[in-house]
Amino acid sequence: MKYSKVVPKYAIVTVALLAFACSLASAYDPSPLQDFCVAINNPASAVFVNGKFCKDPKLVTANDFFRSGLNIPGNTSNKVGSNVTTVTVEQLPGLNTLGISLARIDFAPYGLNPPHTHPRGTEFLVVIEGTLHVGFVTSNSADSNRLFTKVLNKGDVFVFPIGLIHFQLNVGNTKAVAFAGLSSQNPGVITIANAVFKSNPPINADVLTKAFQVDKNVVHYIQKQL
Repeated sequence: MKYSKVVPKYAIVTVALLAFACSLASAYDPSPLQDFCVAINNPASAVFVNGKFCKDPKLVTANDFFRSGLNIPGNTSNKVGSNVTTVTVEQLPGLNTLGISLARIDFAPYGLNPPHTHPRGTEFLVVIEGTLHVGFVTSNSADSNRLFTKVLNKGDVFVFPIGLIHFQLNVGNTKAVAFAGLSSQNPGVITIANAVFKSNPPINADVLTKAFQVDKNVVHYIQKQL
């Protein structure tokens, strides 16, 4: 009899932990409340709200879940030598509430996808062509911003945890291509250099000189370059 009284207590604790875990799991994109919720920008034509306004299911077609063009290389003729072609809920309305998105990343020889973060999504990267040097940095902690890096070849996969600064560099003298999957319909992106040196309006130069311990002329030079 004593044992039978103890079991329900453990059951209550287990249920509470599961409920807490479920609340954390749904802390980013909203959980689906129906089979699908195709995004629509016109609220007058919407019937549900879940992430974005939802198109009337009776008006949904296969094209709402379809997008072509990822076979086309992106233009890498820029200063960093890379191009990211994203497919989020903005480009593919059927992704609304599904908690996923993707991107194609093209690299010129020695091109770089600069250090950046995705504030709302974890990313996994699959190399399709070429060789990439990739890495991410942990948050401020006892690890003191620990760097994890790896050289990836065709067919290799690497994961970048949500919100952490990461990068990809083509270390070959040929073009490289990778595809990324992200755990959010709209993961967002913050390119570190742009956010710090190209904000609108600009961050006070005194803040940047003190933060980076450089001369103000260096700050102005970087701002002009971006």
